[in-house]
Amino acid sequence: MAEPVSVETLLQSLTEVKLSKALPVLKQLESLGGVALLPMFKGMLEGDLYFVKSSKEVVMISTIKGELTAQGVLSKQRLPGVSKNQLKKIRVNNKLRGFLRQAIARLQISHPDASKRLAAVQALLTHLSDETIATLERVRPQEQDEDVQAMIDLALALHQSDSADPAVRLAAVYVMADSLESDARNKLVKIIEHDTDPKVKAAATKALKQINEEIEFYGFIDQLFFGLSLGSVLLLAAIGLAITFGVMGVINMAHGEMIMLGAYTTYVVQLMMPNAIEYSLWVAIPLAFVVSGLVGVLIERGVIRHLHGRPLETLLATFGISLILQQLVRSVFSPLNRQVASPEWMSGTLDINPILSLTLNRLYILAFALLVFGLLLLILRKTSLGLNVRAVSQNRDMAKAMGIRTDWVDAMTFGLGSGIAGIAGVALSQLTNVGPNLGQAYIIDSFMVVVFGGVGNLWGTLVAAFSLGVANKFLEPVTGAVLASIFVLIFIILFIQKRPKGLFPQKGRAAE
Repeated sequence: MAEPVSVETLLQSLTEVKLSKALPVLKQLESLGGVALLPMFKGMLEGDLYFVKSSKEVVMISTIKGELTAQGVLSKQRLPGVSKNQLKKIRVNNKLRGFLRQAIARLQISHPDASKRLAAVQALLTHLSDETIATLERVRPQEQDEDVQAMIDLALALHQSDSADPAVRLAAVYVMADSLESDARNKLVKIIEHDTDPKVKAAATKALKQINEEIEFYGFIDQLFFGLSLGSVLLLAAIGLAITFGVMGVINMAHGEMIMLGAYTTYVVQLMMPNAIEYSLWVAIPLAFVVSGLVGVLIERGVIRHLHGRPLETLLATFGISLILQQLVRSVFSPLNRQVASPEWMSGTLDINPILSLTLNRLYILAFALLVFGLLLLILRKTSLGLNVRAVSQNRDMAKAMGIRTDWVDAMTFGLGSGIAGIAGVALSQLTNVGPNLGQAYIIDSFMVVVFGGVGNLWGTLVAAFSLGVANKFLEPVTGAVLASIFVLIFIILFIQKRPKGLFPQKGRAAE
């Protein structure tokens, strides 16, 4: 009778056997070691598994602060003073890598975290061996999580779809009909092409049609989300312009540079807080508002207040200011684009199903844009500044006669609009690189949003921003990005011909 083999003996064998003979050893290690050897399998897959030449001890290597460290696989103890020359790598080939991936997934099926178990079963779908099926059948009765149960049932159905019994294949098709996994869809296509039973083929055809309809629906939702995401950026960029344009009648060509200043403020904040990136945005948002707002007040006090009633001169002056600000940023930060890091809580995606996943940074920016919009409405309706702004926008001369300091209202309004543009820059820094020309990409779109929605109407700006964002994203797959923007511009030109005052024109004295 053969003596039982220990894990220590198998690890010793792994250091001695040829590459072509390593697979049986790994299978025995999986069977004997179980979950305890999961780190070893991961290390071997990543190329970090070595053994000490003198003692044949299998170790995992890593580099911490530039220093090589080796840790025993079984002892879990660090080996002091070990150099790379004293170690030899345990090699792997594509065949072993395939086994290791499957073994890691099988071992993770017992993980206490349901999301890890779900990912493990999902990883097994592409290669369902007899060992994998046996493992899944064993853990299925004990599984409590419904999502993991459904994934295991799908894996078993994929395996059963190759059964010789038509009834078993038909039952497997019904299970696959409820899944959006690509493996289930591909399997149904093969069944339609090769299965000889008419009932199974008809059920597979119906299931595939149902899946394709769901894919189209979730594709529509995905495009709608990206359209709303673009709309939220346009809203943040245009809402400040809507205030200054509506109250003061100023065509501010430097508005894009206020956005740029907000983005660079975020970059500088992260330079000053390299070890606190997770909190940098909470500092950058108020700081960007203050920086861009103060620059806006300086522009209004220094230039724009001397040009009231002269829109052409105002346009040329603010265009010159935009060029000055761009060159100033180039001189201070260089013309190269700068990358702003995203906090961990804004990274990654929210996976709804295998077809639809929402990027967290765009989701947060969408919510943030609506929050800023709500706060701005609150300021304009519930504060003395908002009351004065509405009075000046309706009848400047009467407001001045009533004792309202219209010059102060102009400065505060311009500062408020510029500050909100700075906040838009914070949001944009999470979606794209920060550069001197960042604002130029959004200034034209911002004017289109304001004109389309109705000058000075915040609700019009909201509707216009999301409408143009969604329209752009639905046109892009058909026409391409450039043509989509051209078509949107043509639509706005034709729309303004019919409704010169936009979707929601101002009424009463404000319209005059």
